[in-house]
Amino acid sequence: MTTTQPVRLLHFADAHIDIANYGRHDPESGLPYRVMDFLNALDQIVDAAIEEKVDLVIFAGDAYKDRNPQPTFQRAWGKRMMRLSAAGIPTLLLVGNHDVSPAVGRAHTLHEFSTLDVPYIHVADGLKLWQPEELGVPVQVISVPWLSRSMLVGRVETMGRTVEDIYQQLEELVSDRVSKLIEQADPDIPLILTAHASVSGAKFGSERAVMLGHELVLSGGMVNHPKLDYVALGHIHKPQVLSGQDSHPPIVYPGSIERIDFGEKEDKRFVLAEVGKGETHWEFRMLKTRRFIDPDPITPRTEHFMEDILSQLPAVEDVTDAICRVRLTFSRDDEPLLDERVILEHFKDAFDVKVQKHYLSNKRSRLGDAAGVEAMTPLELLETYWVSEEMDSEEVDVLLGLAKEVLADEIDDTVTG
Repeated sequence: MTTTQPVRLLHFADAHIDIANYGRHDPESGLPYRVMDFLNALDQIVDAAIEEKVDLVIFAGDAYKDRNPQPTFQRAWGKRMMRLSAAGIPTLLLVGNHDVSPAVGRAHTLHEFSTLDVPYIHVADGLKLWQPEELGVPVQVISVPWLSRSMLVGRVETMGRTVEDIYQQLEELVSDRVSKLIEQADPDIPLILTAHASVSGAKFGSERAVMLGHELVLSGGMVNHPKLDYVALGHIHKPQVLSGQDSHPPIVYPGSIERIDFGEKEDKRFVLAEVGKGETHWEFRMLKTRRFIDPDPITPRTEHFMEDILSQLPAVEDVTDAICRVRLTFSRDDEPLLDERVILEHFKDAFDVKVQKHYLSNKRSRLGDAAGVEAMTPLELLETYWVSEEMDSEEVDVLLGLAKEVLADEIDDTVTG
């Protein structure tokens, strides 16, 4: 089976549609407004796929924020996927780390589409070479879903090895498997690799500002194979291209579809591409998303405290419907000078505003002073420490989410190792 026509591809990743860390609920739908923002971005992507008459959609993993999404959010995701199915657009859903349960053998969040055998919707939950006959499109796709240590550790010798050595061996194992799949592919048909993983050399966004635990990192050489025609990546929220401007294949992270928090400053995007054998043309398409406004940190002088703050805030007319943050750094002694009501009034038309206070002090945290430390779980200890360090609640929630993921994976490794 050969073709001279390039395949029109839409590639997106990291939807996380059930993140609702700002704002209120919509009284009509009952959904948090922020969830509706993520669904609006997803609607734009589905609309583009249908309007552009693409031949294939690749979703490179992470439909939700956690591995146990509420049925309401699963229904919302399912409605969008059924639109693609009804339009007859083959869609490959790659399983990401937020989609898969840490417990071996449990269903992942995308299983329902394969269980129900939804037309045109294909779930990629294993290392596999997808053939044109399966996809209904003249293209081949190698899928590399999220691979945790617990999924692979039984295949390597771990006795006496460090964690770093184990991950190095796992990376070699995956690289060898992918290389074999590439060699099995028909050299006359375009070949795409899609992976939900970190690739060596990629720049993390805010979701990995704090590195916790270990994960499999794919080598740049593995994805930069001359027989590949496009590499569709997911997992890292910062949109970026790992290949050179004119190099082949393009190696692309589109990033997340909506801003998770203030650490994600880049415009949100998806990719449209024409993938041909040996030649691929592609472009980022921008998504319309809710604005995040985050002025530079303000350090007001004692003698002009509120005047300094108000003079450095964005204009009132610029903050309408935006998610805003005001970061203040001052001495504890100046706390009585702060009038938060005036600041909140300035942002009354904003979607949400948070005032974050950082005190100028050299206070050391003393975790040992907390009551009942010995009886606390690891997560409770971490939360107590971060609160004692005067981190704001948003930062604590993000760190706790990362800690839960890492600790869950480590517990699973212990049980299954």
